[in-house]
Amino acid sequence: MRKSVLVGLIGTGIQASRSPAMHMQEGDAQGLSYLYKLIDLTVLGLGPAHLPELLVSAERLGFDGLNITHPCKQAVLQYLDELSPDAKALGAVNTVVLRDGKRVGHNTDWFGFAEGFRRGLPGAALDRVVQFGAGGAGSAVAHAALTLGVRELTLIDTDMDRAAAVAARIGGGRIGGGWIGGGRIVVGNDPAKALAAADGVINATPLGMDAHPGMAFPAALLRPALWVAEVVYFPLETQLLRAARAAGCHTVDGGGMAVFQAVEAFRLFSGVPPDAERMRRHFLSMG
Repeated sequence: MRKSVLVGLIGTGIQASRSPAMHMQEGDAQGLSYLYKLIDLTVLGLGPAHLPELLVSAERLGFDGLNITHPCKQAVLQYLDELSPDAKALGAVNTVVLRDGKRVGHNTDWFGFAEGFRRGLPGAALDRVVQFGAGGAGSAVAHAALTLGVRELTLIDTDMDRAAAVAARIGGGRIGGGWIGGGRIVVGNDPAKALAAADGVINATPLGMDAHPGMAFPAALLRPALWVAEVVYFPLETQLLRAARAAGCHTVDGGGMAVFQAVEAFRLFSGVPPDAERMRRHFLSMG
């Protein structure tokens, strides 16, 4: 009898997500009966305040876990029983395992971004990087940027207090057995000045998603010497990436982060080691 795995994704505007197909195809290849459901807050007319009800419903229905995306990665923290070291240090959760009556939060986003960046922009200059967005994804991406070797990361967010909190948390946090930060993150409020001196820019905001069109900064600030990394992957071709390519920038889309965060989430949900390359090929086959 095939082992059954039931999981879902909670977030807003997620109808274009490739996670269900990616997880279920890998589950089938592993001999699992694997079902992945979308729990789209936009479709349901709900918001982050409804997370307690959704978590209880998932437990009662026998879910093995949930992926969490915008705008719930930080809001979900207060409703969990335990956090992995990474999730605790980053203050954001994108994967919740429901097992033995407990809700355990994990963060696989930072690994996903780091692995996607290594593959998509090998050898990129990392002296000065600007990151837009300090929310749930932004916290994980900031950590990933430091692990990749960024010497100075300027963090820009519409909420400067939130950006300052991420800078303080990542600068003094202990993740994966080692200390990171060391004053390498600064909070900025002048995109033009920061980008003029930068080697690259990361969009860690939801801007560019189908449900949140637009860009975090004016396209006129792009220049050929600037590399551009995106975390949004639905759509895979965002307004930022189109503008960056038109400006002659080297770019990496959000697909790598989507794949490699899913690889680790699959393992956490099922207890079965996935085939990362097979999951990546399936993701790319979806166009």
